[in-house]
Amino acid sequence: MGNAEEMHGWTVKMSTPSVLAVVTVFSMIPGGVLSDMRGAQGLETQQLAQGSTHLHRRLRRGWIWKQLFVPEEDPTPRVIGQLKSDSDRGEFSIKYVLSGEGAGDAFEIDEYSGEIRTLKKLDREEKAFYILQAQAINRRSNEPEEPQSEFIIKVQDINDNVPQFQNEPYVSSIPEMCPTGTTVAQVTATDADDPMFGNNAKLIYSILQGEPYFSVEPKTGIVVTSWPNMDREAREQYLVVVQVKDMLGLSGGYSSSTTVTVSLTDVNDNGPTFQHHLYTFAVPEDAQVGTTVGRIMAEDGDVGINAKMTYSLEDDLEESSTFIIETDPTTQEGVVLLAKPLDYESKRRFVMAAEAVNDHVDTRFLNLDEFSDRTTLKIVVEDVDEPPVFLSPAYEWKVPENAAVGSEVGSVSARDTDTVNNPIRYSIDKRSDATKAFKIDPNNGTITVAKALDRETSNWHNVTVEAKETSQNHLSSSVVVFIKVLDINDNVPRLARDYQPYICEGTQAGELIQLLSAVDPDDPVEGHHFYFSMVPEKHINPNFTIRDNQDNTAGIVARRSTFTRKDRTQYVLPVVVADSGSPALSSTSTLTITVCSCQPAGHCPTGGVEALALSMGLSLQTLLGILICLVTLTGKQVLPSNFIPPQPGLSYIITSSREYAGVYLEFGLLDVLIWL
Repeated sequence: MGNAEEMHGWTVKMSTPSVLAVVTVFSMIPGGVLSDMRGAQGLETQQLAQGSTHLHRRLRRGWIWKQLFVPEEDPTPRVIGQLKSDSDRGEFSIKYVLSGEGAGDAFEIDEYSGEIRTLKKLDREEKAFYILQAQAINRRSNEPEEPQSEFIIKVQDINDNVPQFQNEPYVSSIPEMCPTGTTVAQVTATDADDPMFGNNAKLIYSILQGEPYFSVEPKTGIVVTSWPNMDREAREQYLVVVQVKDMLGLSGGYSSSTTVTVSLTDVNDNGPTFQHHLYTFAVPEDAQVGTTVGRIMAEDGDVGINAKMTYSLEDDLEESSTFIIETDPTTQEGVVLLAKPLDYESKRRFVMAAEAVNDHVDTRFLNLDEFSDRTTLKIVVEDVDEPPVFLSPAYEWKVPENAAVGSEVGSVSARDTDTVNNPIRYSIDKRSDATKAFKIDPNNGTITVAKALDRETSNWHNVTVEAKETSQNHLSSSVVVFIKVLDINDNVPRLARDYQPYICEGTQAGELIQLLSAVDPDDPVEGHHFYFSMVPEKHINPNFTIRDNQDNTAGIVARRSTFTRKDRTQYVLPVVVADSGSPALSSTSTLTITVCSCQPAGHCPTGGVEALALSMGLSLQTLLGILICLVTLTGKQVLPSNFIPPQPGLSYIITSSREYAGVYLEFGLLDVLIWL
């Protein structure tokens, strides 16, 4: 070649079932693999390490390997190719070594000839190719004759897989009456075979079931409609069977099928239609408002929102809105309801038109007037024997509590609404007037006072009056009469409670001693207003005065500051309370004001006992002596010295237990326990 570089290379023989090729690859081919250059550098480094004084020239290597092929699913071991180094002179001085994917398991190499053979059946779908490395080693020196080089064995595909549909099951819906060519669904199948080798994975789709309504695009699997104006009311669902074949549908290939369930969705292509031109109903005259008179139905072949309709009524000219009609949302029926009370004696027959109209119309399929229909309703009122009817649903009257017996309170009135017009008699339900305070005239319904009334005992009377026919079925009805008893000023006002006022020694003039209030059973319209005053006398009371607060309360106020128990223990003060009635009534209450030796907080601890004793002319020491004697005579024991007395100023009740004995004294209604 005109240079000092050596030329080395591999010879690769590739064996296929029908082709035998010999390819010689030289190391100086441009674009050599870098691994081969690394292999040459490795040899030079190894020689230097072994002490060689001769520096070999750097070798340029360039190994390019073609692919080797082996058919998949071939159970017979066979030679698929041969590797041969340019250094191999046929003297078996070269040893061939195979490594990498599948070496020793799927493939082996004859170390003398370099033939590569298979060891087992291969599956391309499991592994499509194997990457292996080959190396030529000098048997004498055990040194690489050629650098290690890489090559590929590719598993050649055969048609051994059935195409499979993905994303099953296929369910689709399209509107009825849709145009031809409307897309229904797209079915997709895959084939595990090699799409780049022959026609093994070339798929084609066709219809097995569903024609002439549907067709499929052979290459894409898109299912479309091929029949115009499919009607949901005639058929709602179709099953389309699609087949897929590999090998472009040629014989010898594999196939599979899938089903597409196609449902037609509803469009509003039908209007409501009444099956009868006349509907007749009967209703009794005593039917309650809201009673269902009857049901009518307009048929509509559509479903869902397209079948929804609204009914309406057009009354005849003689009566208006006696009946209404509503749509039952579940059955889409028209429900005729009574909207007003009926009276057989006034009107016995109603004739009206009923109309049903679709809520949602679609003029693509029908004219606007085809979405409605009309029919006629005839409603007959049936006669019913009815009880008497009071002219008023309730009565409310007022009567003063001082009304004289026999005074007229008011009158009730009822009539028989039937054509017979039977006579009526009135009576009071005894359970509603237990006190028999009123009576009624059975012929004209006039109610009068039967006994004296007292508002303070009962201010309302709820009386039930019954009206009954005197003939035929003796039907009856009742009404409630509310009678309010009006108040008159017939009760005197009184103090609100039994006041027991006391005044402490040292009280200053002008101080409030007791706050008073009053009560009155009467109930004046403008509310109570009480007036408080003292009994008129010739001389002004020097000790106390009554101060009216003008709010239905009054205060007892001291007029001087020299109250002592030694001077006087009790004072009597008459108090006059008057109301604002017409005529005004009043009462006088006499209060006893006790002088007390009060504690700093103003509390009178003895409750007036000490004052009572003083008023009897006894000193406190004398009173205690008497009490001790009483204890001795009655066998009561004095409390032990270690007993802790209760808090002063509190009230205690003596018990029969000997453990807690004290001195017990009774002064009339006043019980006092004095602890020793």
